[in-house]
Amino acid sequence: MQWSTLPLIALSLMTLPHAGAWGQAPARLVVTSESGEVLIDDTVVEDGRWCMAWNHSVAHFTVLDCYRNQQGQMVLERSHQPDFAAGLGHIAGRGEQVSDGEGGYWINAIDEPVPGNRYLLRAGALAVNHRIVWPDGEHEPSSISERAAGERVTVELAPSSSANAD
Repeated sequence: MQWSTLPLIALSLMTLPHAGAWGQAPARLVVTSESGEVLIDDTVVEDGRWCMAWNHSVAHFTVLDCYRNQQGQMVLERSHQPDFAAGLGHIAGRGEQVSDGEGGYWINAIDEPVPGNRYLLRAGALAVNHRIVWPDGEHEPSSISERAAGERVTVELAPSSSANAD
C-alpha cells in the first residue's frame, strides 16, 4: 500500500453510514406476553431512549423509569416520581435526586445495566396503563396494559434482525 492512499482510506471510513459504535446495528425493544405474543417491537438506535410510564395506583400520577440503549445494553438511566407516594422514593447511593421544579423529582445518573437485557413486568389494569413512551417522539406511545392487563410480560432489548444475520 502506498502512503498516498492512506488519506483516501481514512476519508472513506469516516463517511461510512454510522449505526452505533463501529457498525453496531440498532437494537429492538420487544415486549412479549407469557404466551409468546409480541406486543411491542420497536427499533432503538444506539443511545436511543425510552421510558416505561405508568399511573400510580393510589396517587394516580404518572411515574417514569427511563432507559437507554448503550452499545446494545439496556441501562436504567433515570426515574421521575412526582411525589413520595407509596412504593416510591430515592435509595441513597443509587443515582442523584433533583427537583423537577414542579413538586416532584428526578432520580438522575442511576446508570444501572438491566441484567440479561430483560425484565419481567406484571402489566397493570387500564387505570395503571403501563406503556412505553419515547422522549424524542420518534415512536408513538405503546400501551402494554391495553393488550395484556394483569398478565406477566417480558420487556427486552434484543439485537436487531440485521445483527442476527452475521
